[in-house]
Amino acid sequence: MTELTLEHWRQRAKQARRDWPAFIDGRVVPAVSAKQFPMVDPATGAEWARVAACDAADIDLAVKSARAAFEDRRWAGLKPRERKRILLRLAELMREHREELALLETLSVGKPIAQALSIDMRAAPDAIAYYAEACDKVYDQIAPTGDNDVALIVKEPLGVVGLVVPWNFPLMMACWKLGPALAAGNSVVLKPAEQSPLSALRLGELAIEAGLPVGVLNVVPGFGETAGKALGLHPDVDCIAFTGSTEVGKLFLTYSGQSNMKKVWLECGGKTPNIVMADCMDIDAAVAAAVEGVFFNQGEMCTSASRLLVDRKIKDRFVEGLLKHTGAWAPGNPLDPATVNGSLVSAGHMKTVLSYIQSARDEGAHIAAGGDQVLKETGGAFVAPTLLDKVTPGMKVAREEIFGPVLSIIEFDGEDEAIQIANSTVYGLGAAIWTGNVSTAHRMARRVRAGIVYVNCFDADDITTPFGGYKQSGIGRDKSLHAIDKYTETKTVWIRI
Repeated sequence: MTELTLEHWRQRAKQARRDWPAFIDGRVVPAVSAKQFPMVDPATGAEWARVAACDAADIDLAVKSARAAFEDRRWAGLKPRERKRILLRLAELMREHREELALLETLSVGKPIAQALSIDMRAAPDAIAYYAEACDKVYDQIAPTGDNDVALIVKEPLGVVGLVVPWNFPLMMACWKLGPALAAGNSVVLKPAEQSPLSALRLGELAIEAGLPVGVLNVVPGFGETAGKALGLHPDVDCIAFTGSTEVGKLFLTYSGQSNMKKVWLECGGKTPNIVMADCMDIDAAVAAAVEGVFFNQGEMCTSASRLLVDRKIKDRFVEGLLKHTGAWAPGNPLDPATVNGSLVSAGHMKTVLSYIQSARDEGAHIAAGGDQVLKETGGAFVAPTLLDKVTPGMKVAREEIFGPVLSIIEFDGEDEAIQIANSTVYGLGAAIWTGNVSTAHRMARRVRAGIVYVNCFDADDITTPFGGYKQSGIGRDKSLHAIDKYTETKTVWIRI
């Protein structure tokens, strides 16, 4: 096996440069308009590929292809074990091409290649395989009736599903949605983020190789305001599943109302409170988790532990520990296997993150570490891991999603104040509680308004557990068998004997 050195990845990066068409009706095709847009490596600022800039005309072609595939039942009509076989083959092909897929994501969004390999390219095929196994293991029901009737409760695929996925975990998030949508028998039009469409386009090609019938998966790259909007408004799309900002999630709800009342499932923003009680059993573990929870993936995570709520009694000790750990997350070349923190997704996003840090300064917070752009000589979008001390709940950085390597440290006194601060945002995706008291853990986990609550850990994860949030963090759940419900209709068939 080739040693995966920095030079190895540099050479592979040179080979990855090419034009990328759309993938519609089983074929690679240019945009109807013939337009393209550039892919820029955020770690260098250099253009390295060009992608088909699809719009409403391309979305319409993809939807027609998906509809034809659904109506003739070339996929939905297969026996569940046949769908399982094809999806398992797709998962294996993804594993075989893991280096190629990981490199496409690192070059697109700046995440470290080691993490793209070990996390994204493990979780993405595992999600496809999990839902493949569900194909022939999810049963319909028979309702309790009298002797003269049989009432069947059956699950049927929705039809054409539109998937709009983000750039922070491009292929993994796509597979969280694609797996259950395909397992249920739907046809899919996938619109990846314009910053990171390439792994999804390659996935379309691999799906055909795996045996997925033509038209069942179409991948249409383009911008949100053109291709994304067209998909949301299309009258022949039965469902939209979206992961991204709360602002754009609300647009998809509007598009549904303006078109055919298609189902809309949303996984949107977050502002995770990471609550450390005074009786925390293992301060060192909590410190390490707090740092990793906000700096992993450059802080570009909807569950990022961006609000550290720490009891005033242990706050100084905790901050001292944070300062010792933060330096280990200094950013570096994403193609270097030793790098743990890469570049932000773009220069524009870097400016946004830096503007949040400046707002914290202006409002009276203390920059305990970081706070600036680094590695400017590379041309990349690198920001130092940043600790903001003396943050109060009303500050902008404590209320809004930053999506960068920025930790806001907020003091509290006692459980009631911790819960009040934790719940004082419009979001409700994730939360964490560190305590040595099991009663406190249970009580606070119930009081926090969040879809995922970690106790004495952070970002514990498995495909078998639901992922999603309360309030303006979204509607519905990804992952687990619960996700299949989003892509099915429930039908009652009443038979008089």
